[in-house]
Amino acid sequence: MQKRTLGKTGYNVSEIGLGCWQLGGGFGPVEDQTATEILDQANALGVNFWDTADVYGGGQSETRIGKHPKNADVLVATKLGRNGELFPDSYSKQKVRESLEGSVKRLGVETLDLAQLHCVSIEVLRDGAIFDWMEEFQRDGLVRYYGASVETVEQAKICLERDSVATLQIIFNMLRQEMADEILPRAAEQNVGIIVRLPLASGLLSGKMTKSQTFDEADHRNFNRDGDKFFVGETFAGLPFETGVDLVDELKTKLPEGAPLAQLALRWILDHPQVSSVIAGVSKTEQLASNVAATELTPFEPKLMEELSTWYRNDVRPNIRGDI
Repeated sequence: MQKRTLGKTGYNVSEIGLGCWQLGGGFGPVEDQTATEILDQANALGVNFWDTADVYGGGQSETRIGKHPKNADVLVATKLGRNGELFPDSYSKQKVRESLEGSVKRLGVETLDLAQLHCVSIEVLRDGAIFDWMEEFQRDGLVRYYGASVETVEQAKICLERDSVATLQIIFNMLRQEMADEILPRAAEQNVGIIVRLPLASGLLSGKMTKSQTFDEADHRNFNRDGDKFFVGETFAGLPFETGVDLVDELKTKLPEGAPLAQLALRWILDHPQVSSVIAGVSKTEQLASNVAATELTPFEPKLMEELSTWYRNDVRPNIRGDI
């Protein structure tokens, strides 16, 4: 497994990380045995960057990770700020500290390697107090480094104004390319590590979905299909599902043959050198092995990268709902 440096943290993280939303049931129920097998596979494949959050399964994802044996170099990043005690507008220094301490307990550690603000509102980011609190918790040894998981370009810009922000977690894939123009170059200049989530656009970029697809009742692709529960861009990249299926069918005609679409989608992200790790979530061990294989694919030619950028601007972006 090839590794990249996670910005100013200095951590060496696997190019393909493990997104652990699935371990909390965010894409439908995952049994304990399956969760154990996925984490075992991550260890075996050298996937050493695991990303979770306190709200994934009400702490289930963190608890499963905390109990699981890990390779010595595994880095666990978690997130805070979306639980009912805080979100959307009840943030205080004490409540944030208590949230972090809960993650410490569930993960079975003394200090969090990386704690990320979890898509807190833009008003909270603009206020700035939450950054001051995280800096204090860093000085106190509760967290080693902190970053932010954001939903939009504007939120990312606000976070990049703080020198203490070590990482940014962004939505970035072939169906949502907006961060490439301004945020990626600026993050590189400031040595801020870039973590990419939802690289397959909630599964659209697996290339296996049809318009008649159904999802488990507990799957966010069911209850947040149109942004009814949280930010619409978190599900299917903000695209109407049926439109997304059509766009993926069109995309397939533009890409090289010989590799699954999901691997090509991951390769496209890795071809942006500012990206440190891609946290692709899985519900089966074979999906993780396939994700890792994407690192061995030949990088895209510059001409194709430009063609895909033009296709995004002309054909995809006009269909995206919500802020970008």
